[in-house]
Amino acid sequence: MSELIIEQPLLNINGLKTHFFTKRGVVPSVDGVSIEIPAGKIIGIVGESGCGKSVTSLSVMGLVQRPGKVVEGTIEFEGKNLLNINKTQMRKIRGNEISMIFQEPMTSLNPVYTVGRQVSEALTIHENIDRDEAKKRVIEIFESVGIPEAGKRFNSYPHQLSGGLRQRIMIGMAMICSPKLMIADEPTTALDVTIEAQILHLMRELRNKNNTSIMMITHNLGVVAEICDYVYVMYAGKVMEQAEVNELFDNTLHPYTDGLLRSMPRMNSSDEKLYSIKGVVPNLMKLPKGCRFSPRCERATERCLRQEPELYRIDNNHSVRCFLYESGVKK
Repeated sequence: MSELIIEQPLLNINGLKTHFFTKRGVVPSVDGVSIEIPAGKIIGIVGESGCGKSVTSLSVMGLVQRPGKVVEGTIEFEGKNLLNINKTQMRKIRGNEISMIFQEPMTSLNPVYTVGRQVSEALTIHENIDRDEAKKRVIEIFESVGIPEAGKRFNSYPHQLSGGLRQRIMIGMAMICSPKLMIADEPTTALDVTIEAQILHLMRELRNKNNTSIMMITHNLGVVAEICDYVYVMYAGKVMEQAEVNELFDNTLHPYTDGLLRSMPRMNSSDEKLYSIKGVVPNLMKLPKGCRFSPRCERATERCLRQEPELYRIDNNHSVRCFLYESGVKK
């Protein structure tokens, strides 16, 4: 069970392990992750590339491809373990009750169908409405995510649109059925700051209007501060710190989280050299003994190099995987 004590979750990921079985060895991309997402809350999943954020989301959607496999844990959505249902039942949930904004829209959209047809498909499958009504709804959602000439774009093919427009199409597709849970994997990466602000506003509106929960996967801590209620910081397949968003920024505990925050550019600091965390994310097939962050940690001790810390609870809304807080307070 996750250490973060919050409301009764809509989605409860408990002890999830998703491994990839390659010819070179086993890659533990997600290694014992527990995350709770209550109804109507926006949860941020933060970390560097390769930390397991996207694989966690694909595990929830049932989209992990071979040689990947969920080997342990549960993923409960409204009390139902998604790992125990069949493909037909999962298809009814996917795109309707749980939707996802994928990181790469060009590889997620089918190049031989118009974008309007692809977004309409979710409505005709899940809501059983006719094509004319579906087209009207799709054009409305296109307009709401800032797509100019939405009626014209309905008949466009993915290759005819810019990267930013394709990303907005994906966001519209995820929002079209008003899902209970929306997973957003780096949804604003290809967008300029003006459109980013618009998309974040739309997500807040979706949450406020429909009580939609959102799992926001990002490396952008500015986005996290802007929109999230709770934050999970992941590193090398594990959660390193989890807290209510204001608590995380005001009372940062884990050295990795501190490094991420110090790496952010700040206003009026153009002459300062930007901080960077030394070293690189470890090879998941050759993980260091002990704490996975220890080779890069400025505060690592001998114990950190030989023993892996647990996730220690600091209070009901803050936990950290670091021996500095083994007793519940900073040493």
